[in-house]
Amino acid sequence: MRAVLDVASAVLMLTGAAFVVLAGAGLHRFDDVFSRIHAATKAVTFGVLLVSAGAVLQLSAAGDVVRLVLAAALQLVSSPVGSHILARSAYHAGTELSPSTRIDQLADPDDTIGAP
Repeated sequence: MRAVLDVASAVLMLTGAAFVVLAGAGLHRFDDVFSRIHAATKAVTFGVLLVSAGAVLQLSAAGDVVRLVLAAALQLVSSPVGSHILARSAYHAGTELSPSTRIDQLADPDDTIGAP
């Protein structure tokens, strides 16, 4: 039974690490700050949750599991909220959108950004 937990833990941790690496590639690949924030927040948050789930499978003390679950929950809440605030601030500071952006949902309704 322990071997099954070890394999499941390894799969979760390696998958989580792969998501974090993909987030790094997204930071390098994407054009504007908004796309980069999206890549960093979504993939890293999911990656940290997967690594935490894999680590929980390796822990035996209930107190350690509670601490790890609490850390994962705080990551799940704080990272998206922080990136949302950062993106709104960047938008209101006048950061240019990528040329591939078709719809600007925060623009004035009279704006025709993204209109065909």
